[in-house]
Amino acid sequence: MNATIEMLKARRSAPAATLQGPGPTEAEIDTLLQIAARVPDHGKLAPWRFIVFSGEGRERAGEALANVYRAAHPDADEKKIAFEKTRLSLAPLVVAVVSRAAPHVKIPEWEQELSAGAACMNLVVAANALGYASAWLTEWCAYDRAALDALGVGPQEKIAGFIHIGRNDQPREDRARPALSDIVTRF
Repeated sequence: MNATIEMLKARRSAPAATLQGPGPTEAEIDTLLQIAARVPDHGKLAPWRFIVFSGEGRERAGEALANVYRAAHPDADEKKIAFEKTRLSLAPLVVAVVSRAAPHVKIPEWEQELSAGAACMNLVVAANALGYASAWLTEWCAYDRAALDALGVGPQEKIAGFIHIGRNDQPREDRARPALSDIVTRF
């Protein structure tokens, strides 16, 4: 079997809090984003875009999320607020894949959303192919309009996923996977 198949068979997510530096270089980030953009895209709409959180930008974004969280939860304790400040800096690199699905005369919105999901998966696979570990997360901030506004996500846009990327050399246990006989129908 070739190396790509072996990598795909062994790929596992790593908890975002376990992802360490050094993170991808600028050239590697460009490679990751180029690969993320090479997904099926019916109609060539590019119904997604990327927001890159790296370096000090992770802290600025975390501060914005913490402010949104504090406003929505005025009785939240400082420990929770502190966590929200670090939400996008757990890993050395976080890429938000933003779905820009919109009504189209030929291309259903759900197909456009699938394309954004495929961009997430390509990003995960590319990161793993470069030797990094990753985690695809959403959490509250992907669904909260004030948080989306704070991160520069437009009113008609959605977060398909926050892809956390870094190094994790620790062994990761595989989760139970369904038997093919339980999920495959053959004609």
